[in-house]
Amino acid sequence: QVQLVESGGRSVQAGGSLRLSCVASGDGFNRHLVAWFRQAPGQEREFVGGISWSGSTPYYADSVRGRFTISRDNAKNTVYLQMSSLKPEDTAVYYCAADPKIGTRVGDPSSYDYWGQGTQVTVSS
Repeated sequence: QVQLVESGGRSVQAGGSLRLSCVASGDGFNRHLVAWFRQAPGQEREFVGGISWSGSTPYYADSVRGRFTISRDNAKNTVYLQMSSLKPEDTAVYYCAADPKIGTRVGDPSSYDYWGQGTQVTVSS
């Protein structure tokens, strides 16, 4: 069982940067695939980025590639999402998700067993 808590969301001007954190408690987090998703009002939950359990393999949605960087520190049970060159269309609630299963589809929210409560990111123009 893993519990996830996101933090770092706030309001920021377009072009600015933010770093989101996802802190895990529970057993075996360092053996979990972790991903960030986001959901804007009236829209479906959207994959943003993911990272393998070792941290060696990052995955990104096309909409954020080159602007966002995902990383993890397993010693701290924490995954980070560094967001730069933010745009108003990045406004959403950002969720951290984790899953231990081999073969988890990184971009499919239904594949994940564990979710955080979300943190709001608002980008103004």
